[in-house]
Amino acid sequence: MSNHPIGTSLPDDAFWSASAAELLSKLGATAAGLNSIEAQRRLLDVGRNVVAGPVRRHIGAKILRRLVDPLVAILIVAAIVSGAVGDLASCAIILVVITVSIAIEVTQEHNAEEAVEALKRTVALHAAVRRDGRVVETLVEELVPGDVVELAAGDLVPADGIVIEATGTQTNEALLTGEAFPVDKRPGPCAATSPAEAFSAFFGGTALVRGTAVMLVTGTGSRTRFGGIAAALGSAQPPGALERSLHAFSALILRLTGFMVLFVLLAHLAFSRPVLESFLFALALAVGMTPELLPMIMTVTLSRGAVRMAARKVVVKRLAAIHDVGAMTVLCTDKTGTLTQAKIALAGHPGVDGADSTRVLELAAVNSGFESKQRGALDNAILAGAAGVSRSDWRYIADVPFDFDRRRASVLVEKNGRRLLIVKGASEDILSLAMQVETKDGVHPLDDRHRAAIEKLCHDKCAQGLRSIAVGWREFPATTQSVGVADETDLVFAGFCLFVDPPKETAAAAIKRLENAGIRVKIISGDAAPTVRHLVETLKIPARGLLTGADIAKLGDTALVHQVTKTDLFARVSPDQKTRIIRALRAGGHTVGFVGDGINDAPALYAADVGLAVEGATEVARAAADMIMLEADLHVVHDAVEEGRRTYANIMKYLRMGTSSNFGNMLSMAVASVFIPFLPLTPIQVLLNNLIYDLSEVGIPYDTVERSTVRRPHGLEMSELLRFTLIMGPLSSVFDIAAFMILLQGFHATPDVFHTAWFVESMATQILVIFFIRSSEPFWKGRPHRVLVVTSLGGLAFAIAFALTPLGRLLGFVPLAPSILLAMAVLVVGYLAAAEFLKRTAMAHRRRHFGVHHRHN
Repeated sequence: MSNHPIGTSLPDDAFWSASAAELLSKLGATAAGLNSIEAQRRLLDVGRNVVAGPVRRHIGAKILRRLVDPLVAILIVAAIVSGAVGDLASCAIILVVITVSIAIEVTQEHNAEEAVEALKRTVALHAAVRRDGRVVETLVEELVPGDVVELAAGDLVPADGIVIEATGTQTNEALLTGEAFPVDKRPGPCAATSPAEAFSAFFGGTALVRGTAVMLVTGTGSRTRFGGIAAALGSAQPPGALERSLHAFSALILRLTGFMVLFVLLAHLAFSRPVLESFLFALALAVGMTPELLPMIMTVTLSRGAVRMAARKVVVKRLAAIHDVGAMTVLCTDKTGTLTQAKIALAGHPGVDGADSTRVLELAAVNSGFESKQRGALDNAILAGAAGVSRSDWRYIADVPFDFDRRRASVLVEKNGRRLLIVKGASEDILSLAMQVETKDGVHPLDDRHRAAIEKLCHDKCAQGLRSIAVGWREFPATTQSVGVADETDLVFAGFCLFVDPPKETAAAAIKRLENAGIRVKIISGDAAPTVRHLVETLKIPARGLLTGADIAKLGDTALVHQVTKTDLFARVSPDQKTRIIRALRAGGHTVGFVGDGINDAPALYAADVGLAVEGATEVARAAADMIMLEADLHVVHDAVEEGRRTYANIMKYLRMGTSSNFGNMLSMAVASVFIPFLPLTPIQVLLNNLIYDLSEVGIPYDTVERSTVRRPHGLEMSELLRFTLIMGPLSSVFDIAAFMILLQGFHATPDVFHTAWFVESMATQILVIFFIRSSEPFWKGRPHRVLVVTSLGGLAFAIAFALTPLGRLLGFVPLAPSILLAMAVLVVGYLAAAEFLKRTAMAHRRRHFGVHHRHN
C-alpha cells in the first residue's frame, strides 16, 4: 500500500464515475480506513488538507508596485522638478498626495488578501475518521486521500470524496452550485458532467442536512473544488475599468507633456535663448501639465460617493469600484437570492387532472407531519403551504422512514375509522407502484390513458422549472399496527406536490430599471436550464439565448467571447465557468459587474470589474467582493450605479478642467516664449499658477450632477477627453495670445506688468470656466454646490490679492493700472462666452450602448 501513487487527486469525472470498490483500489485503501503509519506517510506526500493561499507580498513590494504606476511616476518627476526650481510647497503637496494615495491602496489590497484566509475557515475543524480499525476524531487538516470519514446531519464535509454508504443523506450545496434544494446522496457510479448532478460525490465545505453517510476522501487541500476557488482568488486580479482608464490618461499626459517640452526646448535653442533658463522653463511647463492633485481629488470624490452609497444600502470596500459600477455595461447575477427568495416553497398540489387538489395537499401534509425521522426542506415547504389544512382528525399508527434506496417515505394513519398508508416520494417511483388513480369522481384503474396523462403532466411541470414529488395511498384493515417496505405496493395515485424557489416581486422592475440605464442583465446559474427559463418567463425578463455548462466546456476562449455577447442565460455552470464568462465579457470590451453570495461565486466576484456580494453571503464571497449590498435586491444595484455615475461625472469635471486648462496655458506660454523677448511667466510663477488652480478645484467632489449624466454608462474615454482638451485648450490660448498682443502692443507693458496682468487673466479664465463647463446644459440652469463656489472664488480672490498687493513682489508681481485690469476683464468675459458656446461640441461623446462599448488601454 505504501507504494501506491496518491500524490495527486483523481479527476472529477473519474472519482464520481467509478464505483467505491474501484476507487478504494486506486487509492490503495479499504472501507475500514487507513492505518496511522500509512496516513502519516501520505500526509507527508500530499501535504495538509488546507487551502494554500498565495505568498503575501511584503509591504515594500506593494509600495514599489505602485510607485512604478505611470501616473504616480509622472507626479514623482513633477515633485522633483518643483523642488529643483525652488517651489518647495508644490513639491511637498505632491509627495503628501502620493503618500496618502498609496497608503489607501495598500490597505485595500490587504483586505482583498483576507479572502483566502476566509476560505480556509469555512471547513470543519475535526472529522470522525476510520483509523487503525476504529473511529477517531482527527484534525481535518490531517486528512489524506484514501481516508474513510463518517458523517452525520449537521456536519461540514471536510474534503472532496465519494459516497461509500448513505442512509437518508441530503446535502446543502447551495454555496457550490447555487441550487436552493437539498441534494440526495447515494453510492454508485455516476455519469454526471457537473457537481450539481453528481449524486455520489461529496464536496469539501458543503454540509449534510439530513441522514448519515460514510465517504472516501479522494482530494484534499488545493486539489478540492474549493481549493481551485482559493487558487483563483490568489491569482493577480485583473485591472478594473478605472485603473485601465488612468493608465490611458497617464499615457495621454506623457504625450502632451513630451510634445510641449520638446517644442519649447527646440524653439528656444533655435532663437539662441539661454540654455539653463530654457531648460528650467520647459521643466516648469512639464510640471504645469501634470494633474498634481488628481489622486486627492479622486480619493475625496470616491469617498463621498462611498458615503452616499452607504446611505443607499451599499458598503464600498474598494473605492475605485465606485467608478467601475457607474461604467458597468453588463451585470451578471445568480438567480438565487437576488431574483428569487432563496427558499423552497410549495408552488402547487395538482391532482391527475392538473388542477390543485385539497385532497392531495392534505395527504402530503399528513405524511410530512407524521414522518418519524428528521424533516427535510420539502416537508417543511409542504407543511407551510398546508397551514390552513387541519390534521387533527388524523391519528399516527406507524411509518416507514425515508431512505434513498426507495426515495420515498410512508406513514400509516387513521381517520374516521379508515387506516391509510400514505406514500410520498419520487414521482416516477410512486407511479410505478400505483395500480389505481384517484380523480374527482372516485378511484379508477390506472390504465394507459391515465398513465400517459400523468407522465405528461409531470414532464410539463418539470419543464417549467418546478420540482415534483408524488403522493399515493393504500387502505389497510383497521387492525393493522405496523407496515414495511413490502406494503408500499398497489397504491392509488393521488397527485403531485410542486416546489419552486419563488421569484422576488421586485426583480422584474429592478431589471427593467437596469436595462433602461444601459446595463444588460445576464443570469448565470448552477440550476438546470428549465428552472432558469421558467424564472425568466415568470418575471417576463427579455432574454436572448441560453448556454449550459456542457456547451461552455466545448468552447474555446475566442468562441466564448463571441457567444457571451449574444447570450443572456447560462445554466448548470461551474465556478470556473462563471469566471470564464466574466473574462469573456471583459475581453469583448464590456465593463462587467457580478452579484453573488456563495463560495462558488468568489472567483467570479474577484474577476469582475466590480464584484457585489449580498448581505448574508459567505465570508469568502464578502471578502472577494468590491461592494456589499445590505439588501439582496437589484434595485440596490441600480442605486449604486447612479451614485457611481455621479462620482464619475465629478472626476471627469476635474480631468476636463485640469487637462484642457493646463494644456491651454502651457501652449500659450510655449508659443509666447518663442515670440516674446522674455518669458511670459517665470518658472516659479508657472508653478504658483498651477498650484492655486488645483487647490481652487478641491470643491469639485461636492458638486451636483445633471440628471442626464446618470442615464447611460460612462467610462474615462481618452478620445473624449482629448477632444475636449484640443477644443477648449486652444480656445483659452486664443484669448491668452489676444492678451499678450493687447499688453505688448496696446499698453507696451514691461515684463513685470506683463507677468502680473497675464497671471491675473489666466487665473480668472481657468477658475471661472468651471461654472460654465461643469455641465453640458446652459450654465444658468444648474446651480453649483456651495463648496465648489467657495473654493473656486476663494482661490481666485487669493490669486488676485497675491498678485496685486505688496506680497506679490516676492515673486516679481507689480500693481496694475485700472485700464489694464479692465482690458483683462473684457477678455475674461469674452472667453467665458466662447466657452459656453463651444462646450456642447467639446463635451459631445459617443453613446455607449451595451454590446458596443470599446475599451481603451
